[in-house]
Amino acid sequence: MSSAADRVAELRALIQRHDDLYYVRDAPEIADDAYDALLHELRSLEEENPELVTLDSPTQRVGGAPIDGFPTVEHAAPMLSLDSDKDPDALRRFDDRLTKLLDHPPTYVLEPKLDGLSIELVYEDGVLIRAATRGNGRQGEGVTENVRTISSVPLRLRSDRRPVPPFLSVRGEIILRVAAFEALNEGLLAEGKSPFANPRNAAAGSLRQLDPRLTASRPLDIYLYDILSAPGLELPSQEEVHRALADWGLKPNELVETASSVEEVLAYHQRLGEQRDDLPYEIDGIVIKLNDLAAREELGTTSRFPRWAFAFKYPPRREVTRILDIVPSVGRTGVVTPVALMRPVEIGGVTVARATLHNREEVERKGVRKGDLIRIQRAGDVIPQVVEWVEEPGRVREEPFRMPEECPSCGTPLIERGPFTVCPNALDCPAQLVGRLVHLASRDALDIEGLGEESARLFVDRGLVTHLPDLFDLNAETLLELEGFAEISVNNLLAAIEKASHAELPRFLYGLGIPEVGVKVSRDLARAFGTFEALRCAEDEALMAVPGVGPRMTEQIRSFFAQENNIELLDRLLDGRVTLIESEAQSAEVAPPSGPLAGVRIVFTGGLPTLSRRDAKELAEAAGALVVGSVSRNTDLVVAGEDAGSKLDKAEALGIPVIDEVEFLHRLETSGLSPSNG
Repeated sequence: MSSAADRVAELRALIQRHDDLYYVRDAPEIADDAYDALLHELRSLEEENPELVTLDSPTQRVGGAPIDGFPTVEHAAPMLSLDSDKDPDALRRFDDRLTKLLDHPPTYVLEPKLDGLSIELVYEDGVLIRAATRGNGRQGEGVTENVRTISSVPLRLRSDRRPVPPFLSVRGEIILRVAAFEALNEGLLAEGKSPFANPRNAAAGSLRQLDPRLTASRPLDIYLYDILSAPGLELPSQEEVHRALADWGLKPNELVETASSVEEVLAYHQRLGEQRDDLPYEIDGIVIKLNDLAAREELGTTSRFPRWAFAFKYPPRREVTRILDIVPSVGRTGVVTPVALMRPVEIGGVTVARATLHNREEVERKGVRKGDLIRIQRAGDVIPQVVEWVEEPGRVREEPFRMPEECPSCGTPLIERGPFTVCPNALDCPAQLVGRLVHLASRDALDIEGLGEESARLFVDRGLVTHLPDLFDLNAETLLELEGFAEISVNNLLAAIEKASHAELPRFLYGLGIPEVGVKVSRDLARAFGTFEALRCAEDEALMAVPGVGPRMTEQIRSFFAQENNIELLDRLLDGRVTLIESEAQSAEVAPPSGPLAGVRIVFTGGLPTLSRRDAKELAEAAGALVVGSVSRNTDLVVAGEDAGSKLDKAEALGIPVIDEVEFLHRLETSGLSPSNG
């Protein structure tokens, strides 16, 4: 046991170090597969020695079962809001007030004002024990299980750079990066669900899911910026707060600077404003904090906000323009989206000429029509969004927009699914095919450089690609006949297609566009099953054992692989057109089962008299069984030992056969398998 405990401690320290390098310092030292190997070894050791599992283990990040609701949590210290303004004169008044109160010019720490969800993390003896939303500033929602799924939140603080206080409460901001936000909304629209208005709403909605597994499936991130409470800890400045946070493995923002005058603050504000469009996350201003912590104590707070901090915000990015037309656009999943074509207008340095109206109910709710004067903004400073129509007294408006009855691409009668309008002709609708081609060629899928929407539409319109597999049959002679294609561009495109024909399994899975399966889930599925065929044939229980995969996603995956048109498409793709790069180690595990327990789904529960859980599992799998972790109607056999608990109760309630270790070994003896020779 001591050797297992020592190795578990060593692995946790290694994984914690690599998490810090990757998520906090942006300086990874090992490849993903090497990191996965460490995590896999730790998980295996903990399964063999469940008494070694602790709350701060890296294996405990994956969300557990859904909860009924969030508890109300008292904060360790008040989480106050900030006094804020967009007027530079208000900033100068703030600086003048502090200068008079302190009798000397103050020094400030400047931070980007992240537009996310404020959160409190509480650590005792370095271990995360509680996380809560800001709420009313004194009480918030306890979201500990969901926060534990965020990879950049350390479950145990580092103590090798500086001592960790026995009690530490810190404040930060949970965000969803822009690229992840866009991918999430794309997926929601593809599923016929309403998209989030901006990254902040998406982060808040993702964190407040009652099923932590759904939170785990969304790539939330966090930045920490304040210490709320740490009895006995004495730090001189906000600069030292940031250094301490980083030393403990809590990630501070990389754009923090200091300033000693209003002019330097204004310069930082302007400089950051010019970078906003290029930042990977959303900001809506900057935060100015007095650097001297002792002086902060003297200044104190009002009932609403600290006297030593100020938020200098950016003005909202809104402009007025006119809708020239509202047209239906067919996406790769068949959802028909109304799109507003507008008179081009510049917002924050970006020219905007079109904006999605999402669905027919959204059009009705906002009441916009062709010809209307409208107010638009870049939602979350990212995506063009129609805010409202601007009334023009005396002007006669056009008729209200109505969705067409037939698909504008293929003429198929449209159907309604909730607020969404859908073309059911998935196989032969040209617009859907164009969307699927672009998705297959995207960077996170097969990464076919040179295949964008314009080229994909040309290939479909000319009949060169009528189904996805046709893409891999394109040749130089045919492409050179197309307008805009010269020898160099043709050779480059064909080379990119040839390279993509040897596809890594996670990229191929994502490129298929399986509903609800994004980049992260594709990667997790590939790791879990190893081969495409193993995934293709997987049953519900095996799918739901994968992190982030719940009943809804399981249903979508199973349905996708069961559809006749998808079966034909996949057979054509994998019949010499695409070669999958799979995991050799896992590929060997999916051979057809054989042995006395071939195909039997078996659950072990309780302590067995002579066999360890690992030995029992290996013997069962050697006999052809599939060992699963929970009892369901699909379970064939339960092997129960001492203190079997709820799994035994459920098996008996479902009428599933239950045997003990003696009977289990007896069944194995019929095939010559036993603990000594198995």
